[in-house]
Amino acid sequence: MEHILLLDPCPLCMMQRVWFIQIGLIACLGIATNPRLRIYPLLSFLGALTGGGFSIRQLYLQSLPPDEVPLCGPDLAYMLDVFPLGDTLSAMVMGGGSCAQVDWSFLGLSIAAYALLGFVTLAALSIAQWKSSTVPI
Repeated sequence: MEHILLLDPCPLCMMQRVWFIQIGLIACLGIATNPRLRIYPLLSFLGALTGGGFSIRQLYLQSLPPDEVPLCGPDLAYMLDVFPLGDTLSAMVMGGGSCAQVDWSFLGLSIAAYALLGFVTLAALSIAQWKSSTVPI
C-alpha cells in the first residue's frame, strides 16, 4: 500500500509492521528448527499482543475528536537523522497527529483495524499451536 497507493506510514504503522515481521521470523525459525517446541508459539503470541497494542493505540488516536489529536511531529526519516534513538523510539511508540489520519479504508475499517484483526488471528493461531505442541519450552 505504501508504494502502490503512495501512503506514507506513520510511526505506529511502522511499529505494527516491525511486529508482523518479527512474528514471521519466529515462524520461519520454528519451521527451520523444531516446530513442536512451545517457545515459538509463546514468542509469536507475545509479538501479536505487542503489535495489537500498537494497533489499539492507533485506533484510539483515530477515534479522538480533531481538537484533541496530538500535534504532528517531524517525519520518521528526519527523526532518525537528527534525534537521539531514544527520542525517536518514544515518538514511534506514542504516535502523533499523523497516526490519527485515516488515509485509506475498506468496508469502514482503517488499516489499523485490519492490522488488529491480523494480530488477533495470529494470537489465536499461536494458542492453537501451543495446545498442539508436545515438546516443552
